Amino acid sequence: MNSWVNSAEILGSDLPLELSGTGNRRALLMDALREAVRSGRLAPGTRLPPYRSLAADLGLARNTVADAYAELVAEGWLAARQGSGTRVAERAAPVTPVHRPRTPERVARPVHDLVQGQPDPSVFPRTAWLASARRALAAAPDDAFGPGDPHGRPELRRALAGYLARVRGVRAAPDRIVLCSGAAHGLRLLADVVGGPWAAEEYGLPFHRELLASHGVGTRPLGVDADGARVDGLTRRDRAVLLTPAHQFPTGGPLHPARRAAVVDWARATGGLVVEDDYDGEFRYDRQPVGAVQGLDPEHVVLVGSVSKSLSPALRIGWMVLPQRLVAPVVAAKGEREPFSSATEQLTLADFIDSGAYDRQVRRMRQRHRRRRDQLVAALHARAPHVRVTGIAAGLHAVLELPPGTERSAVRAAAWQGLAVEGLGDYLHPGAEHSPRTGEAGAVRAAHAADASPVPHRDGLVVGYATPAESAYPEALDALCRSLPPVSPPVPAPAPPPPPAAP
Repeated sequence: MNSWVNSAEILGSDLPLELSGTGNRRALLMDALREAVRSGRLAPGTRLPPYRSLAADLGLARNTVADAYAELVAEGWLAARQGSGTRVAERAAPVTPVHRPRTPERVARPVHDLVQGQPDPSVFPRTAWLASARRALAAAPDDAFGPGDPHGRPELRRALAGYLARVRGVRAAPDRIVLCSGAAHGLRLLADVVGGPWAAEEYGLPFHRELLASHGVGTRPLGVDADGARVDGLTRRDRAVLLTPAHQFPTGGPLHPARRAAVVDWARATGGLVVEDDYDGEFRYDRQPVGAVQGLDPEHVVLVGSVSKSLSPALRIGWMVLPQRLVAPVVAAKGEREPFSSATEQLTLADFIDSGAYDRQVRRMRQRHRRRRDQLVAALHARAPHVRVTGIAAGLHAVLELPPGTERSAVRAAAWQGLAVEGLGDYLHPGAEHSPRTGEAGAVRAAHAADASPVPHRDGLVVGYATPAESAYPEALDALCRSLPPVSPPVPAPAPPPPPAAP
């Protein structure tokens, strides 16, 4: 049984005890009491309630609580004296709890996890991966076990060139592909080569912005609306723009075709670079995946991708499809040796793609994620119909739009339910709250006057529906629904003015 128990009366104050996990109730109670002492919630000398009272409050048998007290006395956590009850032992010094400054509301060890960013690790295709590893090692040339090529293994670059052309509409020969240890590694290399400043969507991964800043590249926000990034805000000062055009992260939705053409026109006119983060472009549910912007102009767009969403973030393999002029500088920035991605894993992935196992895995995960998405939508429709869910046409997460001013309270409520979930505000660019909504000049170009109107900054939850195990997902949805704010009461219409007095 997983539960939060808030009724243990200790010196006149409520003590929340977390009985997490399944199994022996006495062991769960002992773990909860030890944690309360470690964290300092039960200070040395604190008198515990009589075991009969605690048993009644927690719904446990008296012998269960009495045995737990006796065991903790024997271990030295508690002390018992005739006539004075049971107290926390004086030598059981509390441990200072660790604070996480970014999201202090999230529980340290959540029972349920709906944080976006990773697939359920239990569905990794172990059997098919092992078969590919065996074939790849048996066929590997001797040079695969030498120092390595900073471009990456040619077998994988050839496999990726064919796959990306077929599935994502990418135009690239294998010599335009440089392998890296993931999208973050690719961004580091591009930051070193291209320099700054960059523009970035006002909603995006803080980690990416921080990573660029650590390499001396500042970012400024571009507004985001229902049609994706407002690329009319780009200027000649921007050296590059970081976009998620297949499925804007995290708000959802592809970049509008007119804006795709416009951002390529900007790159051609200014010499700027479009960096396309293709983080989950394969997972689209209402139609075929949207083609990559890179296909419009391979000389002005870099496609960055990885297998972190399609297979596992534990496989540190990513790629950059580069304009010809950037291949040599990026390889030079990477270095003569490849210290990040294992050559044997690169060979295995090449076989995994060539054998068709990668396509089968993507199809399998697409069906699974779509089913998860549908369960989320159905649960919200039944239990929180006032909450609008967006960004569900693709990807591994959705956004739940909340009434203004309720986001942080919803995150805190989720934490009390033992649920880890993030607020939409966690992804907002620090400069977005004070930037003009229509670009640096504060005016929309005439060519884009008919675009969808800007969406104001809003409250919401980013729900990663791909993360939990299959058996844990229904309980995670239940905890999510219990965390959502209730329907806002309707605002009464103002009373009509009194009729004018008769003359």
